[in-house]
Amino acid sequence: MGSRRARKTSRTKVASVAILIGLFLVLLYQFGLFVMVIWLSFNNPSSSSFMKTTLTELRETNPKARLEYQWVPYDRISASLKHAVIASEDSNFIDHDGVEWDAIRKAWRYNLRQEELGRNKMRGGSTITQQLAKNLFLSGSRTYLRKGQELILAYMIEAVMNKERILELYLNLAQWGTNVFGAQAAAQHYFHINASALNSRQAAQLAAMLPNPDYYDHHRETAYLQARTGIIMKRMHQVEAPK
Repeated sequence: MGSRRARKTSRTKVASVAILIGLFLVLLYQFGLFVMVIWLSFNNPSSSSFMKTTLTELRETNPKARLEYQWVPYDRISASLKHAVIASEDSNFIDHDGVEWDAIRKAWRYNLRQEELGRNKMRGGSTITQQLAKNLFLSGSRTYLRKGQELILAYMIEAVMNKERILELYLNLAQWGTNVFGAQAAAQHYFHINASALNSRQAAQLAAMLPNPDYYDHHRETAYLQARTGIIMKRMHQVEAPK
């Protein structure tokens, strides 16, 4: 009887130690991410997790594949593009603290309904800050664990960076084509101009492409893209961008 109690106590201690070690490793990982967020508040990245993943996938079929990418500072990106992206992706960008819980709930209900109807079209409900967190550090997988980490990172980013820096990073790292990343590369790829020279329509078209950049890289004249561009143009002047 005593030996059974001893074995049970021993197993409980082992389980407790394992849990404590697991929690320590999780906290250590989060601390490491926080340090990286602080570093990125002062330093411009040469790449991102999503860019590296994309390049790896492209090189599976073309070993010589390269990404089109060039960093440009915030003041060399068209104000039209800043307004267009905010109008399209996150109209409350200036005011929220990184996460829009109401948008997440609406997206969750919409996605459940789509699944019930057997449809694949889904909504993310992610803010610009959340999208930046995913692009910088995470994979493109759709799991609750990844989403949870995305939310934590979004709050970290908002705690450390101002809105201008967040938008600067987002516009420089967003995917705008199969192998096109960042506002400068996008402006040159589609319009053969610099990001600073984008006019309202060009900026609105780039913003309209964000949800599916790989598709629109090869289908640039679809009726939906043109209609969405027009809608964004009307909304651009209703939102505020960091100055």
